[in-house]
Amino acid sequence: MARSPIAAPLAVAFLGLLITFQLISRFGLPNAGFFHFQHRSEDVTTAPNQKPLSPAGPQPAIPGDGPAYLLGAGKADITGYTLPVVEINLMGYADPNQVGSGLRQRLYSRAFIVGGLDKPDDRIVYLVLDTQSGDTAVRHGILQGLNELGSEYGVYGKDNVAVTGTHSHSGPGAWLNYLLPQITSKGFEKQSYRAIVDGALLSIQRAHESLAPGFLSVAETQIQDANINRSPYAYLANPEEERARYHHDVDKTMTMLKFQRAADGRDIGVLTWYPVHGTSMLGNNTLVTGDNKGVAAALFEKDIRGTGEGSADFVAGFSQANVGDTSPNVLGAYCEDGSGAKCTFEDSTCGGRSQPCHGRGPMFRQKDQGASSCYEIGRRQYAGAKDLYRSMASTGTVLNGPVRSLHVYHDFSNFTFQLPNASLVTTCPAALGYSFAAGTTDGPGAFDFTQNDTGSPDASPVWAVVRNFLREPSETQKACHSPKPILLDVGEIDRPYLWTPNIVDIQLLRIGKFFVIVSPGEATTMAGRRWREAVSRSASSLTLSSNGKDDLPIVVLGGPANSYTHYIATEEEYGIQRYEGASTLYGAHTLNAYINASTALLPYLHSSDPIGNHPPPGPEPPIHTNISLNFNSQVRFDRPPIFKKFGQVLKDVEPVYHRRETVHVTFVGANPRNNLRLEGTFVAVEHLSQGKWVRLRDDSDWDLVYRWRRTSTVLGTSEVDVEWEIPSQEQEDVKEGLYKVRYFGDQKVFGTGEVEAFEGVSGVFGIE
Repeated sequence: MARSPIAAPLAVAFLGLLITFQLISRFGLPNAGFFHFQHRSEDVTTAPNQKPLSPAGPQPAIPGDGPAYLLGAGKADITGYTLPVVEINLMGYADPNQVGSGLRQRLYSRAFIVGGLDKPDDRIVYLVLDTQSGDTAVRHGILQGLNELGSEYGVYGKDNVAVTGTHSHSGPGAWLNYLLPQITSKGFEKQSYRAIVDGALLSIQRAHESLAPGFLSVAETQIQDANINRSPYAYLANPEEERARYHHDVDKTMTMLKFQRAADGRDIGVLTWYPVHGTSMLGNNTLVTGDNKGVAAALFEKDIRGTGEGSADFVAGFSQANVGDTSPNVLGAYCEDGSGAKCTFEDSTCGGRSQPCHGRGPMFRQKDQGASSCYEIGRRQYAGAKDLYRSMASTGTVLNGPVRSLHVYHDFSNFTFQLPNASLVTTCPAALGYSFAAGTTDGPGAFDFTQNDTGSPDASPVWAVVRNFLREPSETQKACHSPKPILLDVGEIDRPYLWTPNIVDIQLLRIGKFFVIVSPGEATTMAGRRWREAVSRSASSLTLSSNGKDDLPIVVLGGPANSYTHYIATEEEYGIQRYEGASTLYGAHTLNAYINASTALLPYLHSSDPIGNHPPPGPEPPIHTNISLNFNSQVRFDRPPIFKKFGQVLKDVEPVYHRRETVHVTFVGANPRNNLRLEGTFVAVEHLSQGKWVRLRDDSDWDLVYRWRRTSTVLGTSEVDVEWEIPSQEQEDVKEGLYKVRYFGDQKVFGTGEVEAFEGVSGVFGIE
């Protein structure tokens, strides 16, 4: 879009942005959701907490069977380069006051590659990013970067690269392609975008360089205590006979792929799918983390790396599944208004208001912005995954068969298609309903919005005025989205550029009888079940798993991926218009549109279909990286206080600590945006061992916290607080002895703008 001839529309758009900023700042995305196959065994057992299941099928390969695939796994830091951990709004709850102040856990891109041995060009790449979602511009940048790496990487492209996010709500924002999620992040920060793209590319390179023949096996387990349904009232709108097929109103199944190298029998990685929102860290948290899935991945990797089972660079990916209506706040939603009562079942309110209603994690009494609950929900996923991993020698199914993939773009603004009952239906340009502004029990909204709002004639009249100022939806649009009362007609607003996508990604991956639906939106529990079942049924009818009647397809759903299209609810849930239904962008038939588009493309995954035979690519979505607005300030300079120097200790440690106590030390600091130390660390704990100081912890460890705060904007002074939460006796790597804390900083010199590194070291302290 040319920008020079549209000064007047831009002025109007900017005024609209200011109003919208205030509107959405307080409610727009403060949610647990913003900004697998055929009927599965997950819900036909009342097993205890984690119970491995034994799927039918062949047993694991024995020596002499020969490897089936070319396998690789790689991991790279995306907190590095210049992805800011401070002074940038965190992405997910969309609260402009939730601005990053430090780091509890680094963010990573984890890449998994599967290729055919007989056809090495048949590849798939599955990325798991510690981000809120995939993104149109990020995926575009990754594909561009792969093309620039040369002919060796020419096998990776649009069809076979899937970019998924773990849906963490505690990572930096300002990197998404469309305007709506940019608003509370003050626009688009190209450095944030480049950090994610470059880190993802590095993880792919490492996975590519590790490629070797190996075995791929799949199994599943039940994890009963790591998720609940946060919108059970909407779930109950689904047909009773359908609900009766399942024991739970969320999926409890974790599916795992294990990557085993043939040469030495060591495992190089695992990739799992399990649905639970990345909202364990609360809306008042300002520390960057990978949330509960980041915890699970870190625990698994630390446990397996360098053992007799795993390689030294073992990678654990914990991908999302049909996450839409799930919550990690497993104790339920209660009124935080002093009453202690449960929130109302129908609309999650307390005294008619959404704001006091909050979900409670397992450790909610700890006033630590959700950190203890986050660690516990991550630990539960890790424990279930570890038990499953240990049992795979006896319960796993070794995969074999072709590696296939496809990707198309599909315009959902006006997609007419036929339902199974032969009726014709149409999707709509994207729009968000009133209940979108109510948020969820994981992150309630503001003002007078509530969930389960189907729009009475006098509902929220003030916001109808605000809506109409931005864009009044047409009668056709209102009818298309009915019964959703439209609050934001985002799919028809293109000033100064598009607010949300109308063009969606449809992507499918196949490894033998194992299929992955790569979903651009957050499918609810029942929506995911229907989608997986439809793909499984179609794959069976097309004999895509061709080893006999009992060899049924295994289908998982991963996302939000490649873009961010908000939610995908069933038609019945859509009619209830709780948060998930109100955030289903393309109308009541959104889910069926995804199912129709996916199943229509399945024949392209047939093993007899020539690899060069691809479906039409569809209309390309716009890329806004070069025209996006950005109102984020840059670092000007750093200075130490008078008579102080960078790295100087302002508040030192105590002489002695005991387990479960917290070490505190404060340094004269500088802005960490000067150098985020790619694959390095801001802080470390060192232990005196045999006369040498050895690093024990860095800022990728959950129990070591780095906080930065500006003490004077005018003078450019700041301080760094480091906290080490000494673990309990069970962690054997922390022994009695002597320790110290080291801080790594970088100052931006006043006048020249040059960046100079420095260090600070605490006094020595003992642990008894």
